[in-house]
Amino acid sequence: MLKKINILFLLSIGFSGAKAQQTIPFRITKSNNIIVKTLVNKKDSLHLMFQIAMKDGAISPDKQRKADHIIFNKEEISDNNTVDIGNLSWKNISFMDNQLTGPEADGKIGTALFEGKTFKIDYDNNQFVIYNEKQPDLTGFQPISIMMDHDAFYISADNVVDGVRQQEAYFAIQSGYSGGILYSNDFTEENQLDKKLKVLGEKTLKNSKGESLITKQAVLPFFKLEHFVFKDLSIGFFAGDLKTQNVSYFGADMLRRFIWIFDSKRNIAYIKPSKYYSQPYYKI
Repeated sequence: MLKKINILFLLSIGFSGAKAQQTIPFRITKSNNIIVKTLVNKKDSLHLMFQIAMKDGAISPDKQRKADHIIFNKEEISDNNTVDIGNLSWKNISFMDNQLTGPEADGKIGTALFEGKTFKIDYDNNQFVIYNEKQPDLTGFQPISIMMDHDAFYISADNVVDGVRQQEAYFAIQSGYSGGILYSNDFTEENQLDKKLKVLGEKTLKNSKGESLITKQAVLPFFKLEHFVFKDLSIGFFAGDLKTQNVSYFGADMLRRFIWIFDSKRNIAYIKPSKYYSQPYYKI
């Protein structure tokens, strides 16, 4: 009888541990984007790029796979969709239509996957971890403050331009931007980046609306996030007449250099270096 009770006790611990956290596998593209395999509305198998700067989802006009069972209204919005990833399922997910996304993706999916939960982006093991009850092990992690605004996460960091330490520069974490740091138009003009930094070249990009933007690549002497310091960082800023970059980006090339844990209240994150921490900087 005692042996049977012990077996039942051990089994209950096992099931409890399984429910305490869940994992979602992903893969990383050559453009530093995270791709998740999903099944939408039980019928459309789509590869969606994880976009941390949005809550729900979007479908790309350049999708490679069919999305016939996502029905859009006149405003190009589709509500009340289901999304399945492995044995996990979400309801009431909205999708927007005709938004460009990263290479190899049929669209985007955001942080609705982790609504109200503490979650980890684990670049070492190519997976998200969702914590339901059990608290994550924070050994070796550095806490940083984050702010939420219109579903986007913001962090602050120090930038050195021409030997001057810039205080309280805020960056939106942008997993859809393949590069590292992309400065806002205001920061670029106020600090005369075009004159004070070594410019390596320029390239024309397109935003999610399909508008063409000219971005210049340059070298920033120092970038400091908490006690992590990056030297001779490859950064970008926009030039030309179309200047719509209202915020600075902390892009996917910087994001992948850490393992991230975001708390359920979205006011603090914990970071520690990942296996990509010292990799060469990505050049757009």
